[in-house]
Amino acid sequence: MWLRVAAGGPAALKVLAAAGAAAAPVRLVWAGPLERPLAPLSTPWAPALELDSGTILFSPNAICQFFFLARGEEPTDLTNQWLEWEATELQPAASAALYAQLVHGKKGLEAVEALGKLLAHIEQNLSRRGTAYLAGDTKSVADVVVWGTLFPVLQDETSLPSELQVLRTWFQSMTLSEACRKAADSVLMPKALLEFKSYLQKQPPPCLAMERATSNEPEEEEGSEPALTEEEITAAADAWGRGAAALPKPWQPQKPVLPVEGMRNILITSALPYVNNVPHLGNIIGCVLSADTFARYCRLRNWNTLYVCGTDEYGTATETKAVEEGLTPQEICNKYNAIHADIYRWFNISFDFFGRTTTPYQTMIAQDIFQRLLARGFLLQDTMEQLRCEECQRFLADRFVEGTCPFCSYKEARGDQCDKCGKLINAVELKNPQCKLCRGVPVVKPTQHLFLDLPKLQEQLEPWLEQSWATGDWTANARYITRSWIRDGLKPRCITRDLKWGTPVPLDGFRDKVFYVWFDAPIGYLSITANYTDQWERWWKNPQQVELYNFMAKDNVPFHSVIFPCSLLGADDNYTLVNHLIATEYLNYEDGKFSKSRGVGVFGDMAKDTGIPADIWRFYLLYLRPEGQDSAFSWSDLMLKNNSELLNNLGNFINRAGMFVCKFFGGTVPNMVLTPDDKRLLARVTLELRQYHQLLEKVRIRDALRCILNISRHGNQYIQVNEPWKRIKGDEKDRQRAGTVTGVAVNIASMLAVMLQPYMPAVSLAIQRQLCIPPDCFVLSHDFTCTLPPGHCVGTVSPLFQKLENDQVEALRKRFGGGQAKDTPPASETLVAPGDPQLIQELTEEVAKQGNHVRQLKANKAEKAQVDTEVAKLLELKKQLALAEGKSPEVPVPKGKRKK
Repeated sequence: MWLRVAAGGPAALKVLAAAGAAAAPVRLVWAGPLERPLAPLSTPWAPALELDSGTILFSPNAICQFFFLARGEEPTDLTNQWLEWEATELQPAASAALYAQLVHGKKGLEAVEALGKLLAHIEQNLSRRGTAYLAGDTKSVADVVVWGTLFPVLQDETSLPSELQVLRTWFQSMTLSEACRKAADSVLMPKALLEFKSYLQKQPPPCLAMERATSNEPEEEEGSEPALTEEEITAAADAWGRGAAALPKPWQPQKPVLPVEGMRNILITSALPYVNNVPHLGNIIGCVLSADTFARYCRLRNWNTLYVCGTDEYGTATETKAVEEGLTPQEICNKYNAIHADIYRWFNISFDFFGRTTTPYQTMIAQDIFQRLLARGFLLQDTMEQLRCEECQRFLADRFVEGTCPFCSYKEARGDQCDKCGKLINAVELKNPQCKLCRGVPVVKPTQHLFLDLPKLQEQLEPWLEQSWATGDWTANARYITRSWIRDGLKPRCITRDLKWGTPVPLDGFRDKVFYVWFDAPIGYLSITANYTDQWERWWKNPQQVELYNFMAKDNVPFHSVIFPCSLLGADDNYTLVNHLIATEYLNYEDGKFSKSRGVGVFGDMAKDTGIPADIWRFYLLYLRPEGQDSAFSWSDLMLKNNSELLNNLGNFINRAGMFVCKFFGGTVPNMVLTPDDKRLLARVTLELRQYHQLLEKVRIRDALRCILNISRHGNQYIQVNEPWKRIKGDEKDRQRAGTVTGVAVNIASMLAVMLQPYMPAVSLAIQRQLCIPPDCFVLSHDFTCTLPPGHCVGTVSPLFQKLENDQVEALRKRFGGGQAKDTPPASETLVAPGDPQLIQELTEEVAKQGNHVRQLKANKAEKAQVDTEVAKLLELKKQLALAEGKSPEVPVPKGKRKK
């Protein structure tokens, strides 16, 4: 193999490092900077790998992957996710940072400003996984590629923010490795860098087009707004002049909501929450709240919309919860279904119907799909080995076995899926399996089961997927996870379980079994709709007229993109299949994970006891919705966003606009004479409104919220510049100007009330009542029109939001941080219930992560004080684990701390 690289080019760094790390037998060809690249569209300094077969690889990442593949290292899903993230997000930002350094002469933290959130993303993932490298405990192609992109920018380590300690440790470890060090010495020579700098100076600066879309914060750079054209300004003024009469009339569907010929019929589902637990904030934003926001938007667009959800009530988890609480499975389902319904009602989730899966319709529809699959030859019978706990006298369902993952060696993998590498596994494949109920060692026993023949269905699945991807909106993670399943090859999937609580299997020889929950649960969407209307088939067997949106967190993707569609395709009954699959990443809590048993994080039944209104929770969760990467709930940030974005920005503008009408014009909207500046404002607001539509139509809910806040910022600036409170005291011309500014501002507030409704329905309703906005104006169009004309009377205007105080937030942080256990020494022991499998699993996972962190610090010779602090945390976690396991809580004293 011949590897052509040019010294000085950043891309050469990663391919040389990958060649060295993989010990690839390549012959190097050093190309000059002015030599013509091998590929017609390649830039100078682009590497190329010519294989012995004559094939040439031009992509640096593809070359790196080839080296590792040639060594026999297959990429994992996690590795591929890092490579995709590096190519789409990190590379553009790193190019901009390098340009800032070499061309603009920026240094230190100023030079890496464009990388800020991306570096934090790496830090967060390394910290959360507790591994030495990006995709596990060993170096992978992902580490080499990400390091190669970062090193040209961060080789002066003063550029790395000091708080990113885990990232710094990883970066230093990679830089000191032989392969990376040699690559850096070969590529980044002073003379070559000067030539590369000269080349960059002749190029336009890199454009980060997606920077605003991927950011968690609104961009505030001065002068960044697009220039307005005269056509846009004239069009905005014309639309304003047409008034409320130009708005479409709000659509009020009949009950029950059914598809209507000639209308856009939208069917929305959110992943069915397990009935046996209480949803935390991450569950709420990942499924029901995201779907609710989109459903509300659809209704405001006059799209005929049905939103259904319900509790997933079958399976071993319900049986076990019933044993824990001394209730029957049905009683557990009744109890927790009511808890879920109360939580969602408090969060103002606008289901058309919230149901459950323990119904006769569920049995009827699931068994019908099963019979149709059986008749068409898509089911297999086979004997499978299953783990049985002799101590508990039961076959163990997948989720009640844990052990070491056979793929990535993660020690707390569940029997159905590894939370670390994401691969689905069979429980008998686990190394060192344990029964989660009694901690005994289960034995393998044979049992007959039924399997869905996914390989046979793949030839139907793949063309359907291609069509759905081409015509629908699937999030990037949903596409990626689905592609990885298809790429790895589908395997038959067991659809039965040796349980009692579930939908019975209607086949001789299997009548003592039930359907596996992931065959059964998605069918719940259909049965819940059937419990809403006996005409459910008009939604679920009508792909010609119905668009289906599925909302979920990313761990549910394979079941909705592969297994459930295969079941419906195989049933061959004209079922409606998903058109748009919307998956979020994960929401974490502060620096860790939500844990009900340890009192960490806010759960749905606790939010209403905080004194913070539901709409504030909705706003903040949607503001940090994990659309492109994981995000984290933070009490400090919640206070900041409430006090700045809601109180000082949005609330301040709407309150001032309404108050000016009341105070200066007797509660009546004054006459308006628009100036060129006013018309430019109308055009600017119209652009934000249309951007809001474009984003929500693509279900980019978080980004669309920024448009609302941008409009209120424009409104505040408009009021501040024109000072109507001063002009009202001046001459006739000034008073007329005060009237125009007040009238325009209150109409912007009116439009914001409508735009805000999907996000904060109670606040939206309050604005509607205060400003007396006509119900016919509560509909969304693409134009900003004058809905409150001169002479319109407003009502009593009052503040919409209250300030969150620091002491209030600190009290809540302590209350929900698990820290209350530290107030008195016995508290931690009383909180830890011996034998609680969920708590034992969580603590075991935390101990493993903290242990890895400590080992990493010691290996990198961190400061003793830092190591001692982390060791103390590890010992406290071990103490809690010992208590949970019913053992003595005594923990060895750390070295150097023993009493003599």
